[in-house]
Amino acid sequence: MKTKYLIAALIFGSLSLSSCTNLDEELFDVVSTDDYGKTEKEVQTIVGGAYATLRGYGSSTNEGNGVNCYPTCEYVFFLNECASDEACIPTRGSDWYDGGRYQQLQYHTYDANNTCVLAGWRYAFTGVSKVNAIIYQVDKSALSEESKNKVKAELRGLRAYYYYLLLDEFGNVPISTDFTQTELPANSTRQQVYDFVESELTEIMDDLPTGVQYGRFTQNVANTLLARLYLNAEVYTGKAQWQKCIDACEKVTGYSLMSNYKANFFTENQNSSEIIFAIPYDHKQGTVGNYLASMTYHYNQKYAFSADGSYQWCGNGICAQPGVYSSYEDGDLRRDETLMIGQQYSAKDGSAINMDNGEPLNYTEEISDFTNAKQNEGARLDKYQWNATDSWERDNDWVLMRYAEVLMMQGEAYYRLGYTQTALTFINQVRERAGLPDLTTLDDSTLDREWLHEFAFEGNRRTVNIRFGTYYNEWWQKGADAADHHTGIYPIPAEELAKNPNLKQNPGY
Repeated sequence: MKTKYLIAALIFGSLSLSSCTNLDEELFDVVSTDDYGKTEKEVQTIVGGAYATLRGYGSSTNEGNGVNCYPTCEYVFFLNECASDEACIPTRGSDWYDGGRYQQLQYHTYDANNTCVLAGWRYAFTGVSKVNAIIYQVDKSALSEESKNKVKAELRGLRAYYYYLLLDEFGNVPISTDFTQTELPANSTRQQVYDFVESELTEIMDDLPTGVQYGRFTQNVANTLLARLYLNAEVYTGKAQWQKCIDACEKVTGYSLMSNYKANFFTENQNSSEIIFAIPYDHKQGTVGNYLASMTYHYNQKYAFSADGSYQWCGNGICAQPGVYSSYEDGDLRRDETLMIGQQYSAKDGSAINMDNGEPLNYTEEISDFTNAKQNEGARLDKYQWNATDSWERDNDWVLMRYAEVLMMQGEAYYRLGYTQTALTFINQVRERAGLPDLTTLDDSTLDREWLHEFAFEGNRRTVNIRFGTYYNEWWQKGADAADHHTGIYPIPAEELAKNPNLKQNPGY
């Protein structure tokens, strides 16, 4: 059970996690009393509502196709994975067309009306708004100034995380820190957003919790996020910050690689020595929005998972793009711990499972037609552990940061600075865990593949593609992007522009 990790997020978070994570309720109506917020437990409940927003939210409007719910695992995840060279959501007959939103991601023809683009914007700004509201309440509370600063450090850290996402995805976004502000904000430049994220993380560092504390925004989390910021600084600002990335990585301590790669994605993965930051889930505690695995398997996969076919819904949607599965080296343990291909067999009697049309349920790597794919085409995401007794809402904690990324960031930063042999000492640690021999040389293409294979379907592939410059190239089912590379950031959603005349659309849209 992971209940102890969820208490802080659920005391107030439970107010905001009904249905599809409705975050409209006001929180902290008791925080301003003189008796509240004096103990460690009470302080943690104050930040609980902010942590709960990491799971996603429900929208008060219907964005089409009956959609008004944006859990982290769905449109927010799709936004970055399906625009990369890693994942796709083929249209299978009448399934998964959904107004062409996934085809736009694949082709890089997304526009300001794309639901996934709107999801990414609202996910981050809902988190920002919630944090600002809680900071306002904390400032009005009877906490001591020292206690306020510690509480607000975690809150500001979470806000910086959301702004990092906005920086990466949209670039030129409003910076909002004042809950009482009434005027509509205008865009800040991407450089200004970068500077804001950096300054927030450095200013709060000394007030953040130290050491390894699962599920909290600690100094380790802040330094990992700073390292990400610096690793991509050249994309965001035009100026590389490789040494700053290394410096931030060196401050992340107390973690080690799990000997078993898959253990990071077990149902009880809160015990991992590698996970730096994760979103806790436990359906028995009422958490919702963690069902990515259910959206990948074929409908009849339920017969492979449970003898009586009672396994929860499978949606036959997201899968790997052709070429991802076969790109792994022979002997790479991560391949079959991440992706599923081949004939599926009954958990009841071992017989071959068929699809409803009578053909074998045999997952293939290849996809014959992205716009009219067969139901068994595409390697399926199989990274998070499944169990026959799983409910719709899974109990695996959603991994946001782990120590392997710190090693890879150090390796890449040293490589960019010209210290290839030093870089290999970090990258080979990750390869050895995967059962692979050490690399002796390194180039951009090899390093890019190492990122792909270690972090497949963890939500960072689009960012890697852009950093390596491959995002704009021609690849499977996608032509070369426009010469101005404006697709490197998403358009500001049309609904947000309509609500706020002070916003200006990103260039190229």
